[in-house]
Amino acid sequence: MELPDFKSTSRPNPNKLRFVDLFAGIGGMRLGFQRTGCKCVFSSEWNTYAAQTYLANFGDPPSGDITKLSSEEIPDHDILVGGFPCQPFSISGVSKKESLGRPHGFDDPTQGTLFFELVRIIRDKRPKAFLLENVKNLLHHDGGRTFRVIMQTLDDLGYLVPEPQIIDAQLVVPQHRERIYIVGFREAVPFEFPKLPEMRPVLRSILDPNPPEKYVLSEKLWNYLQKYAEKHRNAGNGFGFGIANPDGITRTLSARYYKDGSEILISRGDGKPPRRLTPRECARLMGFPETFLIPVSDTQAYKQFGNSVVVPVIEALAKAMVHALNSPERGALKRRSRQLSLTAIAS
Repeated sequence: MELPDFKSTSRPNPNKLRFVDLFAGIGGMRLGFQRTGCKCVFSSEWNTYAAQTYLANFGDPPSGDITKLSSEEIPDHDILVGGFPCQPFSISGVSKKESLGRPHGFDDPTQGTLFFELVRIIRDKRPKAFLLENVKNLLHHDGGRTFRVIMQTLDDLGYLVPEPQIIDAQLVVPQHRERIYIVGFREAVPFEFPKLPEMRPVLRSILDPNPPEKYVLSEKLWNYLQKYAEKHRNAGNGFGFGIANPDGITRTLSARYYKDGSEILISRGDGKPPRRLTPRECARLMGFPETFLIPVSDTQAYKQFGNSVVVPVIEALAKAMVHALNSPERGALKRRSRQLSLTAIAS
């Protein structure tokens, strides 16, 4: 599969739009915006392992915990981008926290309120635009109340926010991965959410022909996964491993992939235990270029790619935003209707 070549060594034109990369992870959003010629002037990421990967690829270490940084410490910028932590809102994250009797969503004391850190910076720095990313379940979390709070808060900042869109990355990578994208502009501009090119790559196009044996599941783990799946099938549940079709697409890669790889397994035929994806294959599955360095352990790499964004999707959004901001037209962007139903957005 031909993927865009997002070389981290590219030198953006200093006269182009400047952006800050918050909750930066390993830099997937940065890669997409740099591809448009935008210049990153600040980044923030609290996880030390993700920061290690970020540094290896971009040459500058991200600042740490955003909650400990004042707005004055963040340079002026044109665009703010941030994929704020999704675990408090994801289906799996909510289920796990509920089973443990722990709060989720905005009630999560460590991650649920980080959205308001973005609000603080947008309010204080007043960028021309912002792009926020999260899991699809954000739309329905807490009966839709969480999403209504988010949209009302962004409206109160005075930004024009068109209808958020759920985009499935399977048109540009061989993975079913739906994420919600929220875009806002300080002034009316002719912005439209982009249509992704219909590349429709298949899994086979990103697989290594001779992966190391260490990625093959042990007989013990493979037997456990089969018994676990049978148990839940008998109970009428849909839990279990997934053998990916090499001529199709995969399930969504998640941060838990390091545990057993059960959601995306590759058949080896003849009744042999399957294997999990290699970290490099995970990078390809997320649209990262071959030049992207992976300086951490396999465990950390699986977590990082599972938490990341699909780079070609971000590139498409970045191009649409840059085009809108550079356009001489004004007044073409209408504010999202406050009465818009959640069902309409989801469709």
